Amino acid sequence: MIEDKSPQRTSIAQLGEFGLIDHLTSNFTISQPSTVKGIGDDAAVLDFKDKKVVISTDLLIEGVHFDLAYMPLKHLGYKAVVVNISDICAMNAKATQITVSIAVSNRFPLEALDELFAGISLAANEYKVDVIGGDTTSSQKGLIISITAIGEADENEIVYRNGAKQTDLLVVSGDIGSAYMGLQVLEREKQVFQVNPNSQPDLDAYTYIIERQLKPEARKDVRTLLHALEIKPTSMIDISDGLSSEIMHLCKQSGVGCNLYEDKLPLDPQLINVCEEFNIDSTTVAINGGEDYELLFTIAIDDFDKIKGNPNFTIIGHMTKESEGIHLITRADTKIPLKARGWNAISE
Repeated sequence: MIEDKSPQRTSIAQLGEFGLIDHLTSNFTISQPSTVKGIGDDAAVLDFKDKKVVISTDLLIEGVHFDLAYMPLKHLGYKAVVVNISDICAMNAKATQITVSIAVSNRFPLEALDELFAGISLAANEYKVDVIGGDTTSSQKGLIISITAIGEADENEIVYRNGAKQTDLLVVSGDIGSAYMGLQVLEREKQVFQVNPNSQPDLDAYTYIIERQLKPEARKDVRTLLHALEIKPTSMIDISDGLSSEIMHLCKQSGVGCNLYEDKLPLDPQLINVCEEFNIDSTTVAINGGEDYELLFTIAIDDFDKIKGNPNFTIIGHMTKESEGIHLITRADTKIPLKARGWNAISE
């Protein structure tokens, strides 16, 4: 589906490992005061002084986490950074540095890696994180990307998954489900293309949900928004594997139950229209979809007045006693046990 309009193909082998590293990292600059030494030595050197350091890492594998039939390499580079920064945001911390490691097969020319790293550089600039190191190696099959994100926060700012209390409110940023339906549209168009390579997809009606899939954004603004509201979440997680899965993580680690209300789920109008087109239930998509990279968190019920009506957040439920279990309260006021049907990272 994605036409390679550049006939130039420079073999990576011509540069060698160190030449490749120099080429790909020549445009990265240092902006964080905590970065003492970045790329160019045996290890990076960081100085966070009196801050606590938070670290998260993710692995993206071609054919498992992304499909280059419809994922442009520049978008892939950007998304690879964002999904890691999202984990730092979910700790109520500020991302400051990343490392980037790739394994690549000989089917990728240098120009392809330039596109990938253009996306990485764009995300690094957008989120003001320093690229401080990584590794490059060969792959026998496809492309593998591993990014580690590093962040900082005061000790009293960090939010874990295990702090939710029985009467806390369950809140989510933004809207959910759109990334999953964006993927369904892209998969459908891929199948059409495989049958008829001359077909050109018309995606104008799906721009928002496709962007949510191909170019998600980490909610770095939530930390600032909550600080301005004088709210500190009691627990928090990002929505990467699906809302139902993330709720269960919070409940399990906090020792609580939860009631999630179907009529409170924030759904974008484009998502609702596309669900109707695909004959898929929008609630099922919102609960199980994943890859929205919104933040799901709990707050004390005393903070209700501070957050109600805020356009950035939606209260979607409340926590209960652990013995009451985890349920979806439907629009018909039926109580259904909530099950985790989101992404399983080790499924066969």
